[in-house]
Amino acid sequence: MQNNVLILDFGSQYTQLIARRVRELNIFCEIKPYNKLPEDLSIYKAVILSGSPYSVRAEDAPHVNLSEIRGKKPLLGVCYGAQYLAYFNGGNVEASNTREYGRANLSHVSGDEPFFKGVSKGSQVWMSHADTIKALPEGAQCLASTHDVEFAAYRFKNEDTYCIQFHPEVYHSTDGKQVLQNFLVDIAGVAQTWTPDAFVETTVADLQSKIGSQKVILGLSGGVDSTVAAVLLHKSIGENLHCIFVNNGLLRKNEFTDVLKQYEGMGLNVKGVDASARFLDALAGESDPEKKRKIIGRVFIEVFDDESHKVENAQWLAQGTIYPDVIESVSATGGPSATIKSHHNVGGLPDFMKLKVVEPLKMIFKDEVRRVGASLGIDKTLLGRHPFPGPGLGIRILGDITQEKVTILQEVDAIFVNGLKEWGLYDKVWQAGAMLLPVNSVGVMGDERTYEKCVALRAVESTDGMTADWVNLPYEFLQKTSNEIINKVRGVNRVVYDISSKPPATIEWE
Repeated sequence: MQNNVLILDFGSQYTQLIARRVRELNIFCEIKPYNKLPEDLSIYKAVILSGSPYSVRAEDAPHVNLSEIRGKKPLLGVCYGAQYLAYFNGGNVEASNTREYGRANLSHVSGDEPFFKGVSKGSQVWMSHADTIKALPEGAQCLASTHDVEFAAYRFKNEDTYCIQFHPEVYHSTDGKQVLQNFLVDIAGVAQTWTPDAFVETTVADLQSKIGSQKVILGLSGGVDSTVAAVLLHKSIGENLHCIFVNNGLLRKNEFTDVLKQYEGMGLNVKGVDASARFLDALAGESDPEKKRKIIGRVFIEVFDDESHKVENAQWLAQGTIYPDVIESVSATGGPSATIKSHHNVGGLPDFMKLKVVEPLKMIFKDEVRRVGASLGIDKTLLGRHPFPGPGLGIRILGDITQEKVTILQEVDAIFVNGLKEWGLYDKVWQAGAMLLPVNSVGVMGDERTYEKCVALRAVESTDGMTADWVNLPYEFLQKTSNEIINKVRGVNRVVYDISSKPPATIEWE
């Protein structure tokens, strides 16, 4: 792994997108907090400094020790990173007099600079900063400008240190991926060897080295992540993998039996455990979304602790944790970004559980998981399954959870998802589901007044779950689905459709 790229996170909400764009170039990268540099920097061929919500002029501005990086490795400063390298090397950074947020176009591009190979004057870029560079430090030269930003890009002479005030990682920067490729491939000489086959080969070797002949218990959910993790582990350790599928009482309609059938013939050792009553009893009366997540996580661990004692000499618990789970739960691997929400399968195990954790997918994104699954030969129908949250319907029932509410939402969800499949819309949607809202509304059925529940339907398109946009489903489909839900699901008299994007909303409601 000598072709890694290190991304130092200063707290930008775009940091994860930098990683996504780098991975799209078939280059492996890691996000680390700016104040926790890896001890061994030799494995990194290039370093990228992220943006930040901070100002370099502020007293509490994040500082990083670049003594082992600057001038020794190719370095790219993005937004805050560019201003940081300017300000603390003798340049001038001030509050901008104009609004430098949103789309802009390059009005000047250095023609003979390899950093901008394939990028022409007029190329659209995305700006997002309140400060701006007014004067470059000594030894730096301007490479690109926009109408409002004179130093949209610059470099330090006689070293491979480049800086840009725009964000190449967002789709609005039309040549952003080209800029990253120019820097990483042409300037830094990073090999584009990060492929699904390479990931499988490396991960299998790592798992075999780490686990050896010890036994592993894996929590199987029927979703893409846990399935790919299971096949990857099975390829590594064979019969020493023991898969357990837990019915937490919060699954989709008939999912417990359907998932168990799904794995027949895949060669996996799978055991089904119905713990639905245990989960629902623990959740009784609890309305707080974070507490519900924690309860589900705690009972999940307790069930696995019970089951682990039934597998002689089990020493590992495997989980299908993926990179967005880690990022959202622990603030970009410990950096200054705000924690968005906790994930039930992130954060280690309690002391009483004598199992070590193995998470073979924790450094890759959802779309990468699917590509790895295809490389492993997993059926494309299974790989195309929509993501389903670990806490299940527990975070789609707003407020407290009862068996009655679970049953209502299961019926609503089945009508919605099956309808998407019947209309040929399922594969055009990244994730879909229904939310049971904690409100009743007045309705009329026949000549009688009703006062029943409202449900919200949600369908989004995304590539990795870090950002998402709502899907413009046909009105005819929504009309038919709404009518079917209200007519067939007792207790529901109103259906709404969620048209919020992430951000500012999240995909789930809790």
